[in-house]
Amino acid sequence: MSRLEDYRSIVGGDTLEELRVLGRSLAGRTVLNVNSTAVGGGVAEILSWMVPQLNELGVETRWDVIQGGEDFYQVTKMIHNALHGAPVDIPPESFRLYEDTLDQNMGRLALDADIVFVHDPQPAGLVKCRWKKKNRWLWRCHIDLSHPQPAVWRFLKPAVEQFDACVISAPAFAQALAIPQILAAPSIDPFSEKNRELAEPEVRSILDRLGVPADKPLVTQISRFDRLKDPVGVIEAFRKVKPFVKARLLLAGGSADDDPEGAQVLAEVRELAKGDPDILVLNLPPTSHLEINAIQRASAVILQKSLREGFGLTVTEALWKGKPVIASAVGGIPLQITHEHSGALVHTVDGAAWWLKRLLNEPGYAKKLGEAGREHVRQNFLLTRHLRDYLLAFHFLYNPDADIIRLG
Repeated sequence: MSRLEDYRSIVGGDTLEELRVLGRSLAGRTVLNVNSTAVGGGVAEILSWMVPQLNELGVETRWDVIQGGEDFYQVTKMIHNALHGAPVDIPPESFRLYEDTLDQNMGRLALDADIVFVHDPQPAGLVKCRWKKKNRWLWRCHIDLSHPQPAVWRFLKPAVEQFDACVISAPAFAQALAIPQILAAPSIDPFSEKNRELAEPEVRSILDRLGVPADKPLVTQISRFDRLKDPVGVIEAFRKVKPFVKARLLLAGGSADDDPEGAQVLAEVRELAKGDPDILVLNLPPTSHLEINAIQRASAVILQKSLREGFGLTVTEALWKGKPVIASAVGGIPLQITHEHSGALVHTVDGAAWWLKRLLNEPGYAKKLGEAGREHVRQNFLLTRHLRDYLLAFHFLYNPDADIIRLG
């Protein structure tokens, strides 16, 4: 894990000093992060570097994961999809299973840190034990809450309002709540295995090992195999432009421990791609960070055709590598892409196909978009800004009514 000082060359010394001042002023406070999986997905990835960096700044921070059976994760996946707006019918017994599983976790987890930082809906119900602890509780929602299914939101909202505050990724996700809402977009670590610089021979070696040929320009979508990532729509868009361009499509990704639908979606995608040598489907282990890095760097165009998206860290990663990105204008993606300046925002399969054809045929313009995208990420979506947002949120929990928070 890179030490904070390594980021000086990217963000400058003033940014690092500000982080150290914020960290020193929280000395003696403890933070516990709780989520639903230790591997797979953006939340686990962020926590894997966030926890060490907060500790380096002097904020004693740890990370724990709730436990549940397959039936529990089936329920939380339904809740996840419903909060994204999907028409999911969740029976009352499923909500009871959710609550019973979290009751069991309350007896296992040490929820006695000064700040309990709960990530996403899966562990949100733990908050009902907070009144025994007399500590501060913060809920971080990483998903798109702009159009939640009303019945499921009515179930979750009372738990959310027991927190001291919640953190959302985009203004559109704000809800009518009795607690403060804090805006903090996710981020990437530029020195992680997934984002560090790679030499061309290393990229080629990794792609050879994965069986990805280099005879045609590579168009890539990297995502969990999830219907909300619309891998079927990606294949449809590619097939619309295939008669007019020389290219190969790669759908690469995997699944998370708390997502039971992944295997089914993967099987559907493989069936759709069967028999087409220009469509490759790779199911990667959740630790394939270096492989994803190499695939993104080898790609001519990156797609992210999500139907719903909390933020879309795969977009951030691709932009950081200077790649032209075509992405759906949903969730937090428009925070990252200014249309026709740092990428292309689309709403339909036809729109994705039109932009894919243009960028493959205009490499100079594609390069210009990628360069603008990288600079936008450098200024807004690196881990140092994310750390600052969270440290300020921790300060706010202890000073919710103050106009000015004095450090030191």
